[in-house]
Amino acid sequence: MADVEYTIRRKVFTLLGAKFHIYDAAGNLIGFSKQKAFKLKEDIRVYRDESMQQEFLTIHARSIIDFSAAYDVLDPKSGNRLGVLKRAGLASMFRDKWMVFDADENQVGTIDEDSAFLAIVRRLHDMAASLIPQGFSLKDTNGTVYAEYRTHMNPFVHKLSVRVLDNCPLDQAVPLAAGILLAAVEGRQKG
Repeated sequence: MADVEYTIRRKVFTLLGAKFHIYDAAGNLIGFSKQKAFKLKEDIRVYRDESMQQEFLTIHARSIIDFSAAYDVLDPKSGNRLGVLKRAGLASMFRDKWMVFDADENQVGTIDEDSAFLAIVRRLHDMAASLIPQGFSLKDTNGTVYAEYRTHMNPFVHKLSVRVLDNCPLDQAVPLAAGILLAAVEGRQKG
């Protein structure tokens, strides 16, 4: 199996929640989500298109607003859990970190922000946050990279590239869900 690439786009200026468009490597729309504003408990539904008729992925927070919340990645048709993503709370204050679990809640890796130094610079200076794109890597406990995430500079649209490597043992929806959470949760903190 070859690497799989996605692009997640979120408009920066929205009043009543964020809208996400997910594209495949050829630029075809493969997913759409409308995140409601002011929700205490995240419940992100991803649909095949803007008609919102065919749901293909659900990301559900286990608790209300929580700095170290766990998010279940679910198949909406079967209701089966595909994996779990958990924000590393206080460790994410200075450098974003997420723990990644399989469907049975065994930790299989982490998602870490690219550089501790750049992460601190981004947090201290708003201008730096918009000029220095973020990068993340999903790695297993031995350091093998399974997926890479990169933000792109654009003042009007938050754009995140996702590349899932062919060696990734997780259900393909889990690294995609991680990208959506990075764009939604992390993006909300940065504007």
